[in-house]
Amino acid sequence: MRPTLERERALWANGLRWLAGLDEVGRGPLAGPVVAAAVILAPGGRAIRGLRDSKVLTARQRERLGGVIRARAAAWAIGAASVPEIDRLNIRVATALAMRRALRRLTLVPDHVLLDGLPLPELACGHEAIVDGDARCHSIAAAAVLAKLVRDRLMERLSRRYPAFGWEHNKGYGTPDHLAALDAGGPTRHHRRSFMPVVQTRLAL
Repeated sequence: MRPTLERERALWANGLRWLAGLDEVGRGPLAGPVVAAAVILAPGGRAIRGLRDSKVLTARQRERLGGVIRARAAAWAIGAASVPEIDRLNIRVATALAMRRALRRLTLVPDHVLLDGLPLPELACGHEAIVDGDARCHSIAAAAVLAKLVRDRLMERLSRRYPAFGWEHNKGYGTPDHLAALDAGGPTRHHRRSFMPVVQTRLAL
């Protein structure tokens, strides 16, 4: 499945101009922030060649596409919620917080927001939720690529300070090597202490 401009074209035809695709990366990992991106594509523009669901792209493809998206977007922005915010608020509310921050940082005010997944009332703004939106909707797919690029780079930088956890390749998800390092040395300040595998590790120490 390739993300298309079908939804955007229908909305443009109805007089809406600035359509913000919105997606996040990092709801499931045991460590690191949740990162959201918002992308407004130029109205009436053509599809970005090679754009796919960020999860099926290689790192090199995402790097190339990230440059194209930033160059061709009418506006784009990144927002994040920190590990302390995730632990204090819960991951759902923190995800909405990251998304609101991304929307606020846009240099254009969206006329309509297209969100990947199910409706998120905590987003506190009108939005249209599209299941599998990162695989179906061009604007959402573009946002997903930028969010993943930013979060992956952050986890790769953190991996140099905490090499035992393998964050350069697992990006904070609970892979066997990550869990083994947690068992051996306990959590870092970048671990989500409200997530059960981290809680269990702390109880065992």
